[in-house]
Amino acid sequence: MPRFFVEELNGDRAIITGEDANHIGRSLRMRIGEELTLCCGEEDHLAKITDIKEGLVECRIISSSRTQNEPSVKLALFQALPKSDKMDMIVQKATELGAAEIFPVLTERCVSRPDKAAAEKKVMRWQKIAASAAGQSQRGIIPKIGAVIGFEDCLAKMKEYDTALMCYEKGGEHLSAQMLSGVRTAALLIGSEGGFSEEEARAAEQNGLILLSLGRRILRCETAPIAAISVIMYLTGDLG
Repeated sequence: MPRFFVEELNGDRAIITGEDANHIGRSLRMRIGEELTLCCGEEDHLAKITDIKEGLVECRIISSSRTQNEPSVKLALFQALPKSDKMDMIVQKATELGAAEIFPVLTERCVSRPDKAAAEKKVMRWQKIAASAAGQSQRGIIPKIGAVIGFEDCLAKMKEYDTALMCYEKGGEHLSAQMLSGVRTAALLIGSEGGFSEEEARAAEQNGLILLSLGRRILRCETAPIAAISVIMYLTGDLG
């Protein structure tokens, strides 16, 4: 059944606008009386189309239930900005695997350093990628893509989570050995192509982050978050 996200409901009514509305009418060729699923506030709403116009679809809610497709852990990925368009794939795959938030981070060894205007455009593009991936993977929410932040702000924000983890190419505790069952919120920090400096690793430890190893092999910056999130979701009972 087609699945769409809406920001709010008006009682038992919902309105879909923009690209989603056009997709329903033009691509899917749905008609009045057909049913679809609307996601709002981590709830799934079975709805029936009551009206279709250019750029607007009106629906009536038939029934509602808590979404069953969201992980038990709220995972935030803090990803050091990679070169080229690698962040596009990272956002897409992190969304599919269950990340709830994604924050681009500028670290010492980041080659990509967009100015404010360029960074804002990139965040907007990544948010669209997250929305598309959330729909494809039947998520209950669209992960939030945060603004680009610096390393110090990243460390400060990661303190808000129950568990804060950092994958470090020079080694650390084994991720698979972490006791994550029952953890409600977790933050994961991944480096860019050059990894992290020793100063950044020390600062991370001083701020309570657990330095982790993903094994003997060095993974690319676009591979590491996929591997790490997969393991975390397995350890929390949300995968496999």
